[in-house]
Amino acid sequence: MTELTEGQPAPGFELDGDGGGTIRLADFSGHPAVVYFYPKDDTPGCTKEAIAFSELSGEFAAKGITVIGISPDTAAKHDKFKTKHGLSVRLAADPETATCQAYGVWVEKSMYGKTYMGVERSTFLIDSDGRIARIWRKVKVAGHAEEVLEAASKL
Repeated sequence: MTELTEGQPAPGFELDGDGGGTIRLADFSGHPAVVYFYPKDDTPGCTKEAIAFSELSGEFAAKGITVIGISPDTAAKHDKFKTKHGLSVRLAADPETATCQAYGVWVEKSMYGKTYMGVERSTFLIDSDGRIARIWRKVKVAGHAEEVLEAASKL
């Protein structure tokens, strides 16, 4: 697998979304999108990140930018997560991890001396032509949503 770079076309996806229905990257063609990958619903960092993007969702929407969070959790788990925390961003389920792999975020991780496969917290800003405009890897949550909004505002 080759690592994605800025300027490349963003890999398409079609995933089950929160609240039923399907989320397809192609549905946002002609408009910028933020696709952020996170490890797991309802964990501290992932919750903070989803809340931060939700708090800015009005500003993203005002600029015509859709925000989509993707994790290996199921759509049913996403629904519970959204309800519990009042989230407004769209969440897509990738339990097979095919989209995570296509974006190069399904990686070997290590905790307490054990290695396992998991999602590396990453964000991709996709321009209105479907190309990757910016990539953030190994994201630190604090201030991240604001940084993404600032970058997206320049598209």
